[in-house]
Amino acid sequence: MNPTELNRALRAAVSGNRARAERARDAAELIRRATRARWVGLYDVTASEISAIAWTGDEAPAHPVFPREQGLSGSAVASGSTIISNDVAKDPRYLTAFVSTGSEMIVPIRNKDALIVGTIDVESERTRAFEIAERELVEGCVAGLANLWRIQR
Repeated sequence: MNPTELNRALRAAVSGNRARAERARDAAELIRRATRARWVGLYDVTASEISAIAWTGDEAPAHPVFPREQGLSGSAVASGSTIISNDVAKDPRYLTAFVSTGSEMIVPIRNKDALIVGTIDVESERTRAFEIAERELVEGCVAGLANLWRIQR
C-alpha cells in the first residue's frame, strides 16, 4: 500500500460513529500491516500522562498509562519530533513494553493548535528495523489519523 492509499484507508478507518477505541484499533492495524511491524499502538497525550487508546494484537502494552516525561514516547513529546531507537536494549529511555522488542519508533501527533495530543508507537522485534522510508511512511500517517483527536478534543 502506497502512502496515499494508506492515508485514504486511515481516514476511512477513523471516520464514522463507532467507538473511538475501535476506530483507533483499525487504524493501528493498517499502520502495522503497512510497516510490517510486530506491534502498533496509538496513544493520547495530556498535560501529565501518555495513555493507550488502542493497539494491535491481543497483548496490551506493559505500560498503558505512564507519566508524560517517561520513555521514548516522553522524549518524542518533549522534543516534538519523531524518535527512533533501533536497539532498545541499549537505550535507557526505553520503557519495556514487550521483551521481544528490538526497535521502536514514536511519532508525535499535533492538533490544529500545534499541541501534541497523541503518538503513534511502532515496534519491531528486529534491531535496526526503522530507516528513513519507515519514518516517512509513519509520519505521513498523522494526517490520516487527525479525526481521532479532533473528535476527542
